[in-house]
Amino acid sequence: MAEHMTPDEFRRAGYAVVDWIADYWATLGQRPVASQDSPGAVAAGLPAGPPEHGEPVEAVLADLESLIAPRLTHWQHPGFFGYFPANTSGPSVLGDLVSAGLGVQGMLWATGPACTELETVLLDWLADLLELPKRFHSGSGGGGVIQDSASSATLVATLVALHRAGGGRWREVGVDRRYRAYTSTQGHSSIEKAARIAGLGTDGVRPVEVDPDTLAMSPAALRAAIEADRAAGVVPAIVVATVGTTSTTAIDPLPQIGAICAEYGVFLHVDAAYAGAAAVCPELRFGHAGLEYADSYCFDPHKWLLTGFDCDAFWVADPAELIEALTVLPEYLRNAATESGAVIDYRDWQVPLGRRFRALKLWFVLRWYGVEGLRAHIRSGVALAGRFADRVHADDRFELAAAHPYSLVCFRLRADDETNAELLARVNATGRVHLTHTRVAGRYALRLAVGSPQTTEAHVDEAWQLLASTADALLPR
Repeated sequence: MAEHMTPDEFRRAGYAVVDWIADYWATLGQRPVASQDSPGAVAAGLPAGPPEHGEPVEAVLADLESLIAPRLTHWQHPGFFGYFPANTSGPSVLGDLVSAGLGVQGMLWATGPACTELETVLLDWLADLLELPKRFHSGSGGGGVIQDSASSATLVATLVALHRAGGGRWREVGVDRRYRAYTSTQGHSSIEKAARIAGLGTDGVRPVEVDPDTLAMSPAALRAAIEADRAAGVVPAIVVATVGTTSTTAIDPLPQIGAICAEYGVFLHVDAAYAGAAAVCPELRFGHAGLEYADSYCFDPHKWLLTGFDCDAFWVADPAELIEALTVLPEYLRNAATESGAVIDYRDWQVPLGRRFRALKLWFVLRWYGVEGLRAHIRSGVALAGRFADRVHADDRFELAAAHPYSLVCFRLRADDETNAELLARVNATGRVHLTHTRVAGRYALRLAVGSPQTTEAHVDEAWQLLASTADALLPR
Protein backbone atom coordinates (compact mmCIF):
# COMPACT_ATOMS: atom_id res chain seq x y z
CA MET A 1 0.00 0.00 0.00
CA ALA A 2 1.10 3.56 -0.62
CA GLU A 3 2.42 5.55 2.32
CA HIS A 4 -0.35 8.11 1.85
CA MET A 5 -3.81 7.37 0.50
CA THR A 6 -4.08 8.63 -3.07
CA PRO A 7 -7.24 10.31 -4.36
CA ASP A 8 -8.16 7.14 -6.26
CA GLU A 9 -7.57 4.96 -3.20
CA PHE A 10 -9.62 7.39 -1.13
CA ARG A 11 -12.43 7.22 -3.66
CA ARG A 12 -12.58 3.41 -3.53
CA ALA A 13 -12.29 3.31 0.26
CA GLY A 14 -14.84 6.08 0.60
CA TYR A 15 -17.39 4.15 -1.40
CA ALA A 16 -16.84 1.18 0.91
CA VAL A 17 -17.28 3.29 4.05
CA VAL A 18 -20.45 4.96 2.74
CA ASP A 19 -21.82 1.54 1.81
CA TRP A 20 -21.10 0.30 5.32
CA ILE A 21 -22.91 3.27 6.91
CA ALA A 22 -25.90 2.85 4.58
CA ASP A 23 -26.09 -0.86 5.42
CA TYR A 24 -25.79 -0.03 9.12
CA TRP A 25 -28.74 2.37 8.92
CA ALA A 26 -30.77 -0.14 6.89
CA THR A 27 -30.26 -2.88 9.50
CA LEU A 28 -30.50 -0.79 12.67
CA GLY A 29 -33.97 -2.03 13.52
CA GLN A 30 -32.70 -5.63 13.50
CA ARG A 31 -29.91 -4.94 15.99
CA PRO A 32 -30.24 -4.83 19.79
CA VAL A 33 -30.44 -1.20 20.84
CA ALA A 34 -27.65 -1.60 23.41
CA SER A 35 -24.90 -4.11 24.04
CA GLN A 36 -25.39 -6.60 26.86
CA ASP A 37 -21.67 -7.44 27.02
CA SER A 38 -19.68 -6.87 30.18
CA PRO A 39 -17.12 -4.05 30.41
CA GLY A 40 -13.85 -4.93 28.74
CA ALA A 41 -15.26 -6.93 25.83
CA VAL A 42 -13.99 -4.56 23.16
CA ALA A 43 -10.59 -4.11 24.80
CA ALA A 44 -10.19 -7.90 25.01
CA GLY A 45 -10.88 -8.23 21.29
CA LEU A 46 -8.23 -5.71 20.24
CA PRO A 47 -4.59 -6.65 19.58
CA ALA A 48 -1.88 -5.57 22.01
CA GLY A 49 -0.60 -2.90 19.65
CA PRO A 50 -1.00 -1.31 16.22
CA PRO A 51 -0.13 -3.28 13.06
CA GLU A 52 3.47 -3.20 11.88
CA HIS A 53 2.35 -2.62 8.32
CA GLY A 54 -0.70 -0.83 6.99
CA GLU A 55 -3.94 -2.70 6.37
CA PRO A 56 -6.67 -2.16 3.77
CA VAL A 57 -9.85 -0.35 4.68
CA GLU A 58 -11.78 -3.59 4.09
CA ALA A 59 -9.98 -5.17 7.07
CA VAL A 60 -10.86 -2.21 9.28
CA LEU A 61 -14.52 -2.36 8.22
CA ALA A 62 -14.64 -6.09 8.94
CA ASP A 63 -13.49 -5.45 12.52
CA LEU A 64 -15.86 -2.49 12.76
CA GLU A 65 -18.76 -4.81 11.94
CA SER A 66 -17.71 -7.76 14.10
CA LEU A 67 -16.08 -6.09 17.11
CA ILE A 68 -17.26 -2.48 17.45
CA ALA A 69 -20.83 -2.22 16.13
CA PRO A 70 -22.28 -5.07 18.25
CA ARG A 71 -20.97 -3.38 21.39
CA LEU A 72 -22.42 0.07 20.83
CA THR A 73 -25.48 1.77 22.21
CA HIS A 74 -27.18 2.65 18.92
CA TRP A 75 -28.41 6.22 19.32
CA GLN A 76 -29.93 6.24 15.83
CA HIS A 77 -31.97 3.06 16.48
CA PRO A 78 -35.74 3.50 16.03
CA GLY A 79 -36.19 1.96 19.48
CA PHE A 80 -33.75 4.29 21.21
CA PHE A 81 -35.83 6.43 23.58
CA GLY A 82 -33.20 7.31 26.17
CA TYR A 83 -31.87 10.65 27.40
CA PHE A 84 -32.59 13.15 24.62
CA PRO A 85 -32.15 12.23 20.96
CA ALA A 86 -28.75 12.74 19.34
CA ASN A 87 -29.92 12.74 15.76
CA THR A 88 -27.87 12.58 12.67
CA SER A 89 -29.00 12.27 9.07
CA GLY A 90 -27.64 11.60 5.62
CA PRO A 91 -27.04 15.24 4.71
CA SER A 92 -25.42 15.91 8.08
CA VAL A 93 -22.97 13.04 7.62
CA LEU A 94 -22.14 14.26 4.12
CA GLY A 95 -21.55 17.77 5.41
CA ASP A 96 -19.22 16.40 8.11
CA LEU A 97 -17.40 14.39 5.45
CA VAL A 98 -16.80 17.51 3.38
CA SER A 99 -15.65 19.39 6.48
CA ALA A 100 -13.20 16.61 7.32
CA GLY A 101 -11.96 16.54 3.74
CA LEU A 102 -11.38 20.27 3.63
CA GLY A 103 -9.58 20.24 6.97
CA VAL A 104 -10.26 23.94 7.50
CA GLN A 105 -9.08 25.57 10.73
CA GLY A 106 -11.63 28.33 11.25
CA MET A 107 -10.24 30.16 14.25
CA LEU A 108 -9.96 33.47 12.36
CA TRP A 109 -11.76 34.95 9.40
CA ALA A 110 -8.36 35.06 7.70
CA THR A 111 -7.81 31.29 8.22
CA GLY A 112 -11.12 30.41 6.56
CA PRO A 113 -13.23 33.31 5.25
CA ALA A 114 -16.02 31.10 3.89
CA CYS A 115 -16.03 29.08 7.13
CA THR A 116 -16.74 32.22 9.13
CA GLU A 117 -19.19 33.90 6.79
CA LEU A 118 -21.30 30.78 6.18
CA GLU A 119 -21.60 30.30 9.94
CA THR A 120 -22.72 33.90 10.49
CA VAL A 121 -25.39 33.63 7.79
CA LEU A 122 -26.62 30.22 8.98
CA LEU A 123 -27.02 31.45 12.55
CA ASP A 124 -29.08 34.36 11.19
CA TRP A 125 -31.17 31.87 9.19
CA LEU A 126 -31.79 29.87 12.34
CA ALA A 127 -32.61 32.96 14.38
CA ASP A 128 -35.25 33.89 11.80
CA LEU A 129 -36.53 30.30 11.62
CA LEU A 130 -37.03 30.17 15.39
CA GLU A 131 -38.34 33.77 15.47
CA LEU A 132 -35.73 34.79 18.02
CA PRO A 133 -35.70 38.47 19.03
CA LYS A 134 -34.09 40.69 16.40
CA ARG A 135 -31.40 41.70 18.91
CA PHE A 136 -29.74 38.30 18.31
CA HIS A 137 -29.42 38.89 14.56
CA SER A 138 -26.02 39.95 13.19
CA GLY A 139 -27.70 42.76 11.29
CA SER A 140 -29.13 44.18 14.52
CA GLY A 141 -25.98 44.27 16.63
CA GLY A 142 -26.13 40.71 17.98
CA GLY A 143 -24.94 37.50 16.46
CA GLY A 144 -24.61 33.74 16.65
CA VAL A 145 -21.84 31.16 16.75
CA ILE A 146 -21.67 27.37 16.75
CA GLN A 147 -20.35 25.92 20.02
CA ASP A 148 -19.67 22.24 20.52
CA SER A 149 -22.45 21.82 23.09
CA ALA A 150 -24.86 23.68 25.33
CA SER A 151 -22.41 23.06 28.17
CA SER A 152 -19.83 25.22 26.41
CA ALA A 153 -22.48 27.83 25.66
CA THR A 154 -23.35 28.03 29.36
CA LEU A 155 -19.68 28.37 30.27
CA VAL A 156 -19.19 31.19 27.77
CA ALA A 157 -22.34 32.94 29.01
CA THR A 158 -21.10 32.61 32.60
CA LEU A 159 -17.72 34.13 31.72
CA VAL A 160 -19.36 37.04 29.92
CA ALA A 161 -21.77 37.59 32.81
CA LEU A 162 -18.92 37.65 35.32
CA HIS A 163 -17.01 40.06 33.10
CA ARG A 164 -20.03 42.37 33.07
CA ALA A 165 -20.79 42.02 36.78
CA GLY A 166 -17.17 42.75 37.72
CA GLY A 167 -16.74 45.65 35.34
CA GLY A 168 -14.08 43.66 33.51
CA ARG A 169 -12.06 43.17 36.73
CA TRP A 170 -13.85 40.24 38.38
CA ARG A 171 -10.73 38.06 38.45
CA GLU A 172 -8.67 40.79 40.04
CA VAL A 173 -10.94 41.53 42.98
CA GLY A 174 -11.50 37.91 44.00
CA VAL A 175 -14.38 35.67 43.07
CA ASP A 176 -14.75 33.16 45.88
CA ARG A 177 -18.29 33.56 47.23
CA ARG A 178 -18.47 37.08 45.78
CA TYR A 179 -20.39 36.31 42.61
CA ARG A 180 -23.40 34.06 42.26
CA ALA A 181 -25.15 32.13 39.50
CA TYR A 182 -28.77 31.05 39.75
CA THR A 183 -30.73 28.26 38.13
CA SER A 184 -33.67 26.12 39.11
CA THR A 185 -33.28 22.84 40.96
CA GLN A 186 -34.10 21.27 37.59
CA GLY A 187 -31.28 23.08 35.77
CA HIS A 188 -28.64 21.10 33.89
CA SER A 189 -25.47 19.90 35.65
CA SER A 190 -23.39 21.88 33.15
CA ILE A 191 -24.41 25.07 34.97
CA GLU A 192 -22.63 23.92 38.12
CA LYS A 193 -19.66 22.77 36.05
CA ALA A 194 -19.46 26.17 34.35
CA ALA A 195 -19.40 27.87 37.74
CA ARG A 196 -16.58 25.59 38.90
CA ILE A 197 -14.51 26.24 35.78
CA ALA A 198 -15.14 29.98 36.09
CA GLY A 199 -13.75 29.87 39.62
CA LEU A 200 -16.99 30.30 41.54
CA GLY A 201 -16.94 26.81 43.01
CA THR A 202 -19.98 24.65 43.72
CA ASP A 203 -21.26 27.21 46.22
CA GLY A 204 -21.25 29.76 43.44
CA VAL A 205 -24.54 28.33 42.13
CA ARG A 206 -27.69 28.91 44.10
CA PRO A 207 -30.46 26.40 43.24
CA VAL A 208 -33.84 28.10 43.01
CA GLU A 209 -36.96 26.22 44.02
CA VAL A 210 -39.57 25.29 41.45
CA ASP A 211 -43.33 25.31 41.31
CA PRO A 212 -44.34 21.82 42.53
CA ASP A 213 -46.96 21.46 39.80
CA THR A 214 -45.07 22.76 36.75
CA LEU A 215 -41.49 22.04 37.94
CA ALA A 216 -40.57 25.47 36.53
CA MET A 217 -38.45 28.04 38.36
CA SER A 218 -40.35 30.11 40.90
CA PRO A 219 -39.93 33.84 40.20
CA ALA A 220 -40.67 34.63 43.84
CA ALA A 221 -37.95 32.25 44.98
CA LEU A 222 -35.50 33.76 42.49
CA ARG A 223 -36.20 37.27 43.72
CA ALA A 224 -35.76 36.18 47.33
CA ALA A 225 -32.44 34.51 46.54
CA ILE A 226 -31.10 37.55 44.70
CA GLU A 227 -32.15 39.92 47.47
CA ALA A 228 -30.61 37.69 50.15
CA ASP A 229 -27.30 37.55 48.29
CA ARG A 230 -27.23 41.29 47.69
CA ALA A 231 -27.84 41.87 51.40
CA ALA A 232 -24.90 39.57 52.17
CA GLY A 233 -22.58 41.42 49.80
CA VAL A 234 -22.68 38.78 47.07
CA VAL A 235 -23.00 40.04 43.49
CA PRO A 236 -25.73 38.27 41.45
CA ALA A 237 -24.03 37.67 38.09
CA ILE A 238 -26.14 35.32 35.95
CA VAL A 239 -29.47 33.56 35.89
CA VAL A 240 -29.71 30.47 33.67
CA ALA A 241 -33.33 29.82 32.76
CA THR A 242 -34.31 26.61 31.00
CA VAL A 243 -36.78 25.97 28.21
CA GLY A 244 -37.25 22.20 28.36
CA THR A 245 -35.43 20.87 31.44
CA THR A 246 -33.51 17.63 31.11
CA SER A 247 -35.61 15.61 33.52
CA THR A 248 -39.10 16.58 32.37
CA THR A 249 -38.94 19.41 29.74
CA ALA A 250 -40.37 21.92 32.21
CA ILE A 251 -40.39 25.51 30.93
CA ASP A 252 -39.18 28.32 33.17
CA PRO A 253 -41.38 31.47 33.04
CA LEU A 254 -39.12 33.81 31.05
CA PRO A 255 -41.37 36.91 31.22
CA GLN A 256 -41.23 37.02 35.02
CA ILE A 257 -37.62 35.84 35.30
CA GLY A 258 -36.51 38.30 32.64
CA ALA A 259 -38.20 41.20 34.39
CA ILE A 260 -36.40 40.32 37.64
CA CYS A 261 -33.05 40.13 35.85
CA ALA A 262 -33.69 43.51 34.22
CA GLU A 263 -34.63 45.03 37.58
CA TYR A 264 -31.43 43.89 39.28
CA GLY A 265 -29.11 44.12 36.28
CA VAL A 266 -28.40 40.39 36.15
CA PHE A 267 -27.27 38.65 32.95
CA LEU A 268 -29.92 36.21 31.65
CA HIS A 269 -28.88 33.13 29.69
CA VAL A 270 -31.61 30.86 28.30
CA ASP A 271 -30.74 27.19 27.85
CA ALA A 272 -33.09 25.54 25.33
CA ALA A 273 -30.65 22.78 24.40
CA TYR A 274 -33.31 20.20 23.58
CA ALA A 275 -36.58 22.09 23.22
CA GLY A 276 -35.31 25.01 21.17
CA ALA A 277 -35.55 22.93 18.00
CA ALA A 278 -39.32 22.76 18.47
CA ALA A 279 -39.53 26.48 17.77
CA VAL A 280 -39.11 25.83 14.06
CA CYS A 281 -42.85 25.09 14.33
CA PRO A 282 -44.91 28.24 15.03
CA GLU A 283 -47.30 26.35 17.31
CA LEU A 284 -44.41 25.16 19.51
CA ARG A 285 -42.84 28.55 20.26
CA PHE A 286 -44.67 29.01 23.55
CA GLY A 287 -41.44 28.44 25.49
CA HIS A 288 -39.90 31.54 23.95
CA ALA A 289 -42.35 34.02 25.46
CA GLY A 290 -40.22 36.59 27.28
CA LEU A 291 -37.06 35.79 25.33
CA GLU A 292 -36.64 39.50 24.58
CA TYR A 293 -35.13 39.82 28.08
CA ALA A 294 -32.34 37.33 27.36
CA ASP A 295 -28.71 38.37 26.95
CA SER A 296 -27.84 34.99 25.41
CA TYR A 297 -29.66 31.91 24.18
CA CYS A 298 -28.69 28.47 22.92
CA PHE A 299 -30.11 25.25 21.52
CA ASP A 300 -28.61 22.05 20.11
CA PRO A 301 -29.39 21.17 16.48
CA HIS A 302 -27.52 17.96 17.33
CA LYS A 303 -30.34 16.86 19.60
CA TRP A 304 -33.59 17.14 17.67
CA LEU A 305 -32.78 18.88 14.40
CA LEU A 306 -31.13 16.08 12.41
CA THR A 307 -27.61 17.52 12.68
CA GLY A 308 -24.90 15.22 14.03
CA PHE A 309 -23.06 15.92 17.24
CA ASP A 310 -21.45 18.34 17.93
CA CYS A 311 -23.42 21.46 17.03
CA ASP A 312 -24.84 23.99 19.50
CA ALA A 313 -26.26 27.27 18.21
CA PHE A 314 -25.46 30.12 20.62
CA TRP A 315 -26.53 33.74 20.27
CA VAL A 316 -25.63 36.89 22.18
CA ALA A 317 -27.28 40.28 22.09
CA ASP A 318 -23.96 42.10 22.62
CA PRO A 319 -20.96 40.41 20.95
CA ALA A 320 -18.70 43.25 22.06
CA GLU A 321 -18.76 42.27 25.72
CA LEU A 322 -18.29 38.60 24.79
CA ILE A 323 -15.19 39.46 22.75
CA GLU A 324 -13.88 41.72 25.48
CA ALA A 325 -14.28 38.91 28.02
CA LEU A 326 -12.60 36.19 25.95
CA THR A 327 -10.15 37.70 23.51
CA VAL A 328 -6.42 37.11 23.83
CA LEU A 329 -4.45 38.19 20.76
CA PRO A 330 -0.85 36.99 20.50
CA GLU A 331 1.41 38.44 17.84
CA TYR A 332 1.33 35.32 15.67
CA LEU A 333 -2.44 35.68 15.14
CA ARG A 334 -2.36 39.34 14.10
CA ASN A 335 -3.48 39.99 10.53
CA ALA A 336 -4.84 42.80 8.38
CA ALA A 337 -8.44 41.57 8.31
CA THR A 338 -8.64 41.38 12.11
CA GLU A 339 -7.00 44.77 12.52
CA SER A 340 -9.54 46.32 10.13
CA GLY A 341 -12.41 45.46 12.49
CA ALA A 342 -14.52 44.45 9.49
CA VAL A 343 -14.61 40.70 10.17
CA ILE A 344 -15.66 38.24 12.85
CA ASP A 345 -12.99 36.08 14.44
CA TYR A 346 -14.95 33.28 16.08
CA ARG A 347 -11.97 32.25 18.21
CA ASP A 348 -13.07 35.18 20.44
CA TRP A 349 -16.55 33.71 20.83
CA GLN A 350 -15.54 30.42 22.47
CA VAL A 351 -13.08 28.89 24.95
CA PRO A 352 -10.79 26.96 22.54
CA LEU A 353 -8.74 28.69 19.89
CA GLY A 354 -9.24 26.14 17.12
CA ARG A 355 -12.55 25.34 15.50
CA ARG A 356 -13.86 22.95 12.87
CA PHE A 357 -16.06 23.87 9.91
CA ARG A 358 -19.23 22.77 11.74
CA ALA A 359 -21.45 25.05 9.70
CA LEU A 360 -21.16 22.76 6.68
CA LYS A 361 -23.23 19.94 8.16
CA LEU A 362 -25.87 22.40 9.32
CA TRP A 363 -25.91 23.94 5.83
CA PHE A 364 -26.36 20.52 4.23
CA VAL A 365 -29.24 19.73 6.60
CA LEU A 366 -31.05 23.02 6.03
CA ARG A 367 -30.61 22.74 2.27
CA TRP A 368 -31.76 19.09 2.09
CA TYR A 369 -34.79 19.24 4.39
CA GLY A 370 -35.89 22.82 4.00
CA VAL A 371 -38.10 24.51 6.58
CA GLU A 372 -41.07 22.24 5.96
CA GLY A 373 -38.99 19.09 6.21
CA LEU A 374 -37.62 20.13 9.59
CA ARG A 375 -41.09 21.05 10.82
CA ALA A 376 -42.43 17.67 9.70
CA HIS A 377 -39.70 15.91 11.71
CA ILE A 378 -40.45 17.87 14.89
CA ARG A 379 -44.21 17.44 14.55
CA SER A 380 -43.80 13.71 14.04
CA GLY A 381 -41.87 13.40 17.30
CA VAL A 382 -44.46 15.39 19.23
CA ALA A 383 -47.30 13.30 17.77
CA LEU A 384 -45.58 10.00 18.57
CA ALA A 385 -44.95 11.11 22.14
CA GLY A 386 -48.60 12.10 22.43
CA ARG A 387 -49.60 8.66 21.12
CA PHE A 388 -47.49 7.00 23.81
CA ALA A 389 -48.81 9.31 26.55
CA ASP A 390 -52.36 8.35 25.56
CA ARG A 391 -51.48 4.68 26.16
CA VAL A 392 -50.08 5.54 29.58
CA HIS A 393 -53.13 7.58 30.51
CA ALA A 394 -55.51 4.80 29.45
CA ASP A 395 -53.88 2.16 31.68
CA ASP A 396 -54.77 2.67 35.33
CA ARG A 397 -51.63 0.83 36.44
CA PHE A 398 -49.53 3.72 35.08
CA GLU A 399 -49.47 7.46 35.59
CA LEU A 400 -47.86 10.41 33.84
CA ALA A 401 -45.21 11.98 36.06
CA ALA A 402 -45.09 15.37 34.32
CA ALA A 403 -46.52 17.34 31.43
CA HIS A 404 -45.21 16.47 27.95
CA PRO A 405 -45.17 19.63 25.82
CA TYR A 406 -42.60 18.24 23.36
CA SER A 407 -41.53 14.65 22.57
CA LEU A 408 -40.51 13.44 26.04
CA VAL A 409 -42.94 11.47 28.20
CA CYS A 410 -42.18 10.89 31.90
CA PHE A 411 -44.28 8.14 33.48
CA ARG A 412 -44.25 5.40 36.09
CA LEU A 413 -46.14 2.47 37.44
CA ARG A 414 -48.34 3.24 40.41
CA ALA A 415 -45.86 1.31 42.51
CA ASP A 416 -42.69 1.83 44.54
CA ASP A 417 -39.35 2.94 43.14
CA GLU A 418 -37.89 -0.56 43.15
CA THR A 419 -40.70 -1.91 40.99
CA ASN A 420 -40.30 0.91 38.50
CA ALA A 421 -36.55 0.35 38.35
CA GLU A 422 -37.16 -3.34 37.69
CA LEU A 423 -39.63 -2.46 34.94
CA LEU A 424 -36.99 -0.34 33.21
CA ALA A 425 -34.30 -2.99 33.57
CA ARG A 426 -36.47 -5.78 32.16
CA VAL A 427 -37.71 -3.75 29.20
CA ASN A 428 -34.22 -2.57 28.28
CA ALA A 429 -32.90 -6.12 28.58
CA THR A 430 -35.07 -7.16 25.63
CA GLY A 431 -32.78 -5.25 23.31
CA ARG A 432 -35.77 -3.88 21.42
CA VAL A 433 -35.99 -0.52 23.17
CA HIS A 434 -33.87 1.63 25.43
CA LEU A 435 -35.36 4.05 27.96
CA THR A 436 -33.75 5.99 30.80
CA HIS A 437 -35.02 7.30 34.13
CA THR A 438 -35.13 10.38 36.34
CA ARG A 439 -36.74 11.43 39.59
CA VAL A 440 -39.79 13.64 39.67
CA ALA A 441 -40.75 15.05 43.05
CA GLY A 442 -38.32 12.55 44.56
CA ARG A 443 -39.95 9.52 42.94
CA TYR A 444 -38.43 7.22 40.32
CA ALA A 445 -39.86 7.80 36.85
CA LEU A 446 -39.17 6.41 33.40
CA ARG A 447 -38.41 8.67 30.43
CA LEU A 448 -39.34 7.93 26.82
CA ALA A 449 -37.89 10.50 24.41
CA VAL A 450 -38.81 10.26 20.73
CA GLY A 451 -36.35 11.67 18.23
CA SER A 452 -34.88 9.20 15.76
CA PRO A 453 -35.95 9.91 12.17
CA GLN A 454 -36.49 6.14 11.81
CA THR A 455 -38.99 5.91 14.68
CA THR A 456 -42.58 5.23 13.60
CA GLU A 457 -45.89 4.49 15.30
CA ALA A 458 -45.00 0.80 15.22
CA HIS A 459 -41.87 1.38 17.29
CA VAL A 460 -43.71 3.49 19.88
CA ASP A 461 -46.45 0.87 20.06
CA GLU A 462 -43.86 -1.87 20.53
CA ALA A 463 -42.33 0.08 23.40
CA TRP A 464 -45.73 0.36 25.04
CA GLN A 465 -46.50 -3.32 24.51
CA LEU A 466 -43.21 -4.32 26.14
CA LEU A 467 -43.91 -2.04 29.09
CA ALA A 468 -47.48 -3.25 29.49
CA SER A 469 -46.61 -6.95 29.26
CA THR A 470 -43.73 -6.50 31.70
CA ALA A 471 -46.09 -4.70 34.05
CA ASP A 472 -48.36 -7.76 33.85
CA ALA A 473 -45.52 -9.84 35.32
CA LEU A 474 -44.68 -7.28 38.00
CA LEU A 475 -48.22 -6.28 38.93
CA PRO A 476 -50.64 -9.06 37.99
CA ARG A 477 -54.12 -7.74 37.39
